[in-house]
Amino acid sequence: MLNMNRKLQQHAESGKLIRTGVVGAGQMGRGLITQLVRMQGLTPSIVSSRNVENAVNALCDAGIDRTDILIANTLSQVNEAMERGKFVATSDLDALTRANLLDCVIDATGIPDVGAKVAHDALTNKKHVVMLNVETDVVIGPYLKKRAEREGVIYTGSAGDEPGAVMELYTFAKAIGLDVRVIGKGKNNKLAYDCTPESVLEEAIRRKMSPKMLCSFKDGTKTMVELTAMSNATGMIPDVIGAHGIESDVMGLNEAFKLKADGGILHKHGVVEFVKGIAPGVFATVTTDSEEVAYQMDYLLMGPGPLWTLYRPYHLGSLETPLSAAKAVIDHEATIVPIDGLVSECITVAKRDLLAGETIDGHGGYTTYASIAPIEISDQNRYVPYGLVTDTAKMKRNVAKGALLTLDDVELDQSTLIYKLRKEQDTLYGRQTL
Repeated sequence: MLNMNRKLQQHAESGKLIRTGVVGAGQMGRGLITQLVRMQGLTPSIVSSRNVENAVNALCDAGIDRTDILIANTLSQVNEAMERGKFVATSDLDALTRANLLDCVIDATGIPDVGAKVAHDALTNKKHVVMLNVETDVVIGPYLKKRAEREGVIYTGSAGDEPGAVMELYTFAKAIGLDVRVIGKGKNNKLAYDCTPESVLEEAIRRKMSPKMLCSFKDGTKTMVELTAMSNATGMIPDVIGAHGIESDVMGLNEAFKLKADGGILHKHGVVEFVKGIAPGVFATVTTDSEEVAYQMDYLLMGPGPLWTLYRPYHLGSLETPLSAAKAVIDHEATIVPIDGLVSECITVAKRDLLAGETIDGHGGYTTYASIAPIEISDQNRYVPYGLVTDTAKMKRNVAKGALLTLDDVELDQSTLIYKLRKEQDTLYGRQTL
């Protein structure tokens, strides 16, 4: 985001304002809205939530006077309020994505099917889209990217989320001529594959979080989703299904990420990984074929090589998201987006023994969690894309705890928008997986 501060200042001084519509007023949405109010050149013009009072409260908590907020229930009301310079709170997603003066729509819900609707409708109405909803991106990101190109707008993932933060390191390393061997993130919570919203409820209340969100962090689902987004944006894949997930400090990665033949853990390079012990940071482990560059890296205290790890010790989540909106509108560029088609699939694992006929659930739920596999392996085994699992999905047969669920095991809800768009995406790329 080099020079974005100057670009936003110039944007504001020229009398321009990037009007954003934020979908979701939960933890991520609240932080995003508050930060938007404090930045030059951007504003949270519309906030949408199923409970409109949550949208109002998010704007008020960000410092907006209640008298400057109007609740609107129709597109005409939204347009009129924006023309009057008012902030808008609404429960009408269609009105938000169609608002005349809106430049960019930001989805902060984390719900795959909601994200599909928000992105699809916003792109159809020629709005830039920032997805603070990696859960949707890893299922239909390539389709949404193609749709954005057709409409002449930008579809992008978010700065501040780990995939966006990793891309800063990845593109920096590639730009200066280093060879990127491994990219990934630190794991914040100790893995607890068996956890449920009920088992984490007390901690969730204490941390002011959704129990389902916290559960998706603890059972590893969020990490797998984020690694899948990194994979699809770079072409790097997991070395093994689910990745290795070693415990290490930053400098230890230089040795750990060597190939097995050289004393490390990896079968190959060009992979995505997660590491216990370096959270909340992200990393890129690099190498070079130049003796001079290797000498300089050692001199600069990066280690003796042949691997060196670039490390960013933080990611600021939704507080950085406005930068992606600015980059989309001002530079007409994405922060992170799939290359072209899926490289890896975020797949589904049974959290407990599952019985034929019972319904299951997805992100942060009671019955499943996510893993990651290269797309060729996923297609060959017909693994279930995790973002397509809803609370109306039903088991066709018994499976044991820990099993990787296949399309022969699960009857998915084919009525959802994300399922239909995934079918279109598969057709677009000549795949027949569903």
